[in-house]
Amino acid sequence: MSLVITLSGLHGTGKTTYAKTLSKTFNLRHISAGILFRQIATDKDISISELTKLASRNDKIDQLIDERTRMEAERGNVIIDGLLAGWIAIKYVNIKLYLTTSDKVRFSRIASRENISTINARKLTLFREEIERKRFIKYYNLNIDNLTIYDLILNTELLSIESNVMIMKNFIQEYIKLHGGI
Repeated sequence: MSLVITLSGLHGTGKTTYAKTLSKTFNLRHISAGILFRQIATDKDISISELTKLASRNDKIDQLIDERTRMEAERGNVIIDGLLAGWIAIKYVNIKLYLTTSDKVRFSRIASRENISTINARKLTLFREEIERKRFIKYYNLNIDNLTIYDLILNTELLSIESNVMIMKNFIQEYIKLHGGI
């Protein structure tokens, strides 16, 4: 059995942090749509906000990330983290996880990661997410607030990182047991 897991959620919910840990635990490759998006911004020498604006006018950036997501999912034995990963790779995914947390915690995490103030992180994140919501409806006819496709939804601020990993690990192990291993 080839295992494909997606880890989705809004910015700052911990997708990449948890995906890295789970990829090591289950010996899976790790692909991050967010890291790819940030790399495209770096390559173009523009900010994430500028790339978000550009992506709202040109679907080529989303197409590039989507194609890579589908290709990696099709290869199998991977955990893919990204806001739309569960939707984009739905044809290949065994387990779709969704992470959530309060805006206060999200903005604090983003501020720390980006080395900016929490106020600036809030402003930039809300701006980016507003554009993304419109873009996802326009390009995919997709409302990202629709969580019905996800197998497990976890609030990452309620417990420690270790406890959250344990919950996800147990969930994945139970899936593997039920479906005959990897």
